[in-house]
Amino acid sequence: MGSTRSTDLTNDLVKQMLGIQSHRGPDATGVWSAGGVSLGHNRLSIIDLSDSANQPMVVGDLVMVYNGEVYNYLEIRKELEGLEHRFSTQSDSEVIIHAYQEWGAACVNRFVGMWAFAIWDVKRNRLFASRDRFGIKPFHYIFRSGELHFASEIKTLRLSPLYGDSLNLNQVARGLQMGWICYHDETYFECVKSIPAGHNLVFENGRIDITRYWEVSGFEKHDLSYGEKVSMFKDLFFQSIKQHLRSDVPVASCLSGGIDSSSIVSSIATLNPDAPYNTFSIYYEGKGDVDERPFVNEVLGKFPKINPFYFQPSESDVAEVFDHALYHCDLPATGSSFISQYFLMRLISQNGIKVVLDGQGADEYLGGYMHTYYRLIGSMLKSMNISGALRTTKSVNRQIGSGFGKSITHFGKSMLSGLMSEQALYRTEFSNYYPFLINERFSKEPFELSEKGASKVDCFLNNLLFTTSLPSLLHYEDRNSMAFSIESRVPFLDHRLVEFAFKLYDSERIDGLSTKRILRDAMRGVIPDAIYDRRDKKGFVTPGESKWLRGPLRFLTDGLENRLPDFIDKQKAFSLIDSYRKGRNDQATLVWRLAVFCYWMRK
Repeated sequence: MGSTRSTDLTNDLVKQMLGIQSHRGPDATGVWSAGGVSLGHNRLSIIDLSDSANQPMVVGDLVMVYNGEVYNYLEIRKELEGLEHRFSTQSDSEVIIHAYQEWGAACVNRFVGMWAFAIWDVKRNRLFASRDRFGIKPFHYIFRSGELHFASEIKTLRLSPLYGDSLNLNQVARGLQMGWICYHDETYFECVKSIPAGHNLVFENGRIDITRYWEVSGFEKHDLSYGEKVSMFKDLFFQSIKQHLRSDVPVASCLSGGIDSSSIVSSIATLNPDAPYNTFSIYYEGKGDVDERPFVNEVLGKFPKINPFYFQPSESDVAEVFDHALYHCDLPATGSSFISQYFLMRLISQNGIKVVLDGQGADEYLGGYMHTYYRLIGSMLKSMNISGALRTTKSVNRQIGSGFGKSITHFGKSMLSGLMSEQALYRTEFSNYYPFLINERFSKEPFELSEKGASKVDCFLNNLLFTTSLPSLLHYEDRNSMAFSIESRVPFLDHRLVEFAFKLYDSERIDGLSTKRILRDAMRGVIPDAIYDRRDKKGFVTPGESKWLRGPLRFLTDGLENRLPDFIDKQKAFSLIDSYRKGRNDQATLVWRLAVFCYWMRK
């Protein structure tokens, strides 16, 4: 945008860029151009399948390209019709344009959903772009010398004449040391930025301006009984499920057997008891592998209308798909679970499904990770509730099977969590958790964490949502689903649910041995009892960092010493690799990160 290049050259560039990410929308392709501005779009048809809903969409002086879903579009459309707006399609896309006509930038505050969109105002020569509250949908851009190029995927921007491949060493360090592949507006490339979650971008007169429109705020607690809160959470969750099911094509779900995906599937089956419904699961069989099918079967036993699909990846499958999965990942994956998710999305696509519901987000704001206990116990210690801290520590360590030594370590981490800020805690991890492999020592850690929240737990979870955990998971979710032209929806990330949860007391989210306590109690009687009673946290476990890296993906470490970039500390890297080859797995995750990063750089 803002280019002095000829219209033909600009259109050719946009068409080439659309070709690179055609997998994101194989149903229709369109380009709009005028006055040095070109907008291109690949459509994945979900709501209003007619050609009239194709994009770029033009309404009056506004032209829009949009990726995502605004789930409350029917409610907004009804309101706009009352304000004399007239619609020519049944799409949510047209609702966005009319909402912008009526309310300007403030329209995004009314939306419930996931989006990355750009609206060009022909009359004002002004671009308005927005990204949803959690960054579920991507928006990458390059801005230089008054020109703005943007796309859903970084690989697409490599075609731009504005692109340069200089690495952002801050992000390389975050990836290797912390496992984060996303951080606010930064990417692995110095020239490529992202609109941060919950932000808008305006491009006008050769300048850009980025502003925040939403964040979690107002941590004051609900003045209600716990029972009332459970009822309200359930109502909000069911409302989110109903709106996330809006589609003109069939919808299915991922099902792992954990409480998050089981809550989604069980709620759908409860709300629609007579409707058949498809679920998709990945599993592994073998020594040390995780097979969640017994818990999946609990859901199937309670809801006989569910039709399950399964896939067990073999080692040869892993080797066969790795390059394609990494290509679509767009960045050097810092763990192996993205490959399992890739297989899951492929299975869904093979069965003709275009929309799938998944459980991302619940762990981050409901206290699903065991590390949340460190903050909870640390808060008890800080308030001199020593007996409560000791009791909780003992209960947790008994549950996870920790011996005396580990119990002491966990108690020490809890003490630190009570005494130190989140910034200081993560600074310690960044500097010391792994051997620091980058030659350049950072005088200041390349990240800044929020201290917002009414408690240590609030603060920790807020950072999980927006900095330390969820952004990377959402990146994998988007790239893996879109690699197979699937729209993945995440109903736990309805902002109304999130705002409600941050007004809960710590003990209402995590209490004793109950992580995600309010979800568990809201789903009592909805999910099977065996899942309600689960207290373990498996995550998307794969055999990757040890078994795969020593087996089908061994090529990643073969000759790794010869592929290390200059900014890597060779002596430390050699020692790390040698130790791993001799059978030690205590730093297998770091070996994975280093090996995949070097392979990604070469590719």
